[in-house]
Amino acid sequence: MVRIASKQPRKQRKARYNAATHQRSKFLAAPLSRELREEYKKRRARVVAGDTVQVLRGEHAGTEGVVDSVDTTKGMIEVHGVTVTKADGTEVPRPVNASNVMITKLKTEDPRRVAKLEERK
Repeated sequence: MVRIASKQPRKQRKARYNAATHQRSKFLAAPLSRELREEYKKRRARVVAGDTVQVLRGEHAGTEGVVDSVDTTKGMIEVHGVTVTKADGTEVPRPVNASNVMITKLKTEDPRRVAKLEERK
């Protein structure tokens, strides 16, 4: 995680913008639902394509869908069903910040991810 002593917003933003690729992955963590929190004894997890999430903020709040893609460079995710209509009438996916969603169902196909989640159990 990017540790910075300053509380100034401009320096906080600069640290996030200039963060290394391996640190940007940490920005893609989202809170877990109450059921998952009780099951895994963790508060948050990194969002992965295939997870089911619920959007908590913005005009699409309350929408639940599967994560289609994760963009680590921008720190955004695309959720199936969260779209915006362009001027010509076509619908394009609306990127959502990972902090504005809650994970309701985890994709548990990766054994390393499951092992990492069950460390605290």
